[in-house]
Amino acid sequence: MRKRPPPGRRGAQPGDAVGHRGPGVRQDGDVHPGVVLFDLDGTLTASGPGITRSAASALEAVGRPPLDAAALQGFIGPPLFDSFREIAGLDESTARAALVAYRRYFVDRGMFENAVYPGMTTLLQTLIKAGRRLAVTTAKPLPYALPIIEHFALSQYFEGVYGPTADDDGIDKKAVVAHALNAIAIDDCTNVVLVGDRSHDVVGAHENGIACIGALWGYGSRDELVAAGVDALAADVDELATLLGVHI
Repeated sequence: MRKRPPPGRRGAQPGDAVGHRGPGVRQDGDVHPGVVLFDLDGTLTASGPGITRSAASALEAVGRPPLDAAALQGFIGPPLFDSFREIAGLDESTARAALVAYRRYFVDRGMFENAVYPGMTTLLQTLIKAGRRLAVTTAKPLPYALPIIEHFALSQYFEGVYGPTADDDGIDKKAVVAHALNAIAIDDCTNVVLVGDRSHDVVGAHENGIACIGALWGYGSRDELVAAGVDALAADVDELATLLGVHI
């Protein structure tokens, strides 16, 4: 991981502002963060194929009928234990067994059935050159998140990668974001924004007093993000760069 540079600020261009106006978001929708927290799945990387195939394999392993593609997509982003309970309707013991089966497929194959979104590496490079501080906040357990970040040569851009230590440790996005803010010594939350693609990213950001930009190229919908109160939306990486006040 990269060493912490001095905090920096740059101007932003007008963006697609929605929801309530959170910290760091001006009346015109511009965002001026010196610190940018990135979600992993559906924001930095297109991890859907590996996650959905792992979930399907897990359900088969515990003897449950297959889910359709739309239901499997719901596994991307939120904590997996919750998804097995809420989406697949598994009881606690079966959900834990499904997690074991999920991990088996995911470690063997699914982890790298994945790709960095086009333009994302260039955006990260540009943000670093502009003096921004970057970190990853993810619901994906660190034993998986860290190898993925390393595999795609992204670790050089981030001060740290923060997430739960296991699939079922009960850590939600609020706690992950709080830990990241503490670890990188943030004392001005108006200078921070989180970029994520699901409603739990918005909620986790707002519960820590920071703004959230919704990544519409990910796995959540516009309706989901707006309903959660997202502060701004970016249709693609270029629009995100504009909201963050840089050009790629």
